[in-house]
Amino acid sequence: MSTTEAVLLIVFAGLVVLILGNIAFQVTAERKNPPIGVITDCDGVRLHYIERGDAAAPCVVLFHGNGTMIQDLVLSGLVDRLAHNYRVVCFDRPGFGYSDRPRTRIWTPTTQAALFAKALDQLGVRNPVVLGHSWGTLVAIALALRSGYAVSGLVLVSGYYFPTARTDFWLMSAPALPLLGDLMRYTISPIISWAIMPKLMRTLFAPRAIPPEFKNEFPISLALRPKQLRAAAEESAFLIPAAAQLQLQYRGIRCRLGSCMERLTGSSRPTSRAASTRCCPAPCFIWSRMPVTWLPMQIRRE
Repeated sequence: MSTTEAVLLIVFAGLVVLILGNIAFQVTAERKNPPIGVITDCDGVRLHYIERGDAAAPCVVLFHGNGTMIQDLVLSGLVDRLAHNYRVVCFDRPGFGYSDRPRTRIWTPTTQAALFAKALDQLGVRNPVVLGHSWGTLVAIALALRSGYAVSGLVLVSGYYFPTARTDFWLMSAPALPLLGDLMRYTISPIISWAIMPKLMRTLFAPRAIPPEFKNEFPISLALRPKQLRAAAEESAFLIPAAAQLQLQYRGIRCRLGSCMERLTGSSRPTSRAASTRCCPAPCFIWSRMPVTWLPMQIRRE
């Protein structure tokens, strides 16, 4: 066996070990963190969601940001606070948590909104107030723009609304590439993600400390599964094009709208276009600064 053949054999063996290790990691993560809600089928897609509060009360629908899942909204206390007065429905968006993300569709905000309109209709949800956080704001906006589904109000938290020149999202998009991205997600991407996660968490919550509940209870291992890394990478790649497309339709929003840029201002004041373009990169967690009393106040104004 030549030196070249020996090197190739070692590389191949190393890749196989990494792939098997990441598959085992994914299985272990899912065993330790089973679904916390209900799994339903909508338009051929498996969706995981939770429902809280009085089914007869006005409904609030929550969409999380990129890289995270339902638990972000639950651990923040937002779901429980809202459930005192409202029916609350919170989804894992496609590819996150326990919701599927079939490759047969391009999961833009508009595509996701079409799926959620059908899912909400199946659940009997009519005229909800919709909260979107970070990347989820684009889904919330796309849902409000749909002619076939009525939304009574929007609450947009730390969103990205206008395209800007930035490299961070493109750099984070590599795991979404066909073949090469698949290889990355099952070999080096989870390892790199584990390595940078502590610093990333400190950065996302700065200048505050990471809340103990989040540090101890958020299932980070689920967020680092290969299949969720693909969803996060795709949404990084779609971010700027999606904002560019939706900005042309903002004037078509007819429902009441509230905006909160908690990560930059620490307040519930609506933000300017310039401020909104500086949204922090994914993953982005909702509860580092958002005052949980703010959202019910906004809903009551609707």
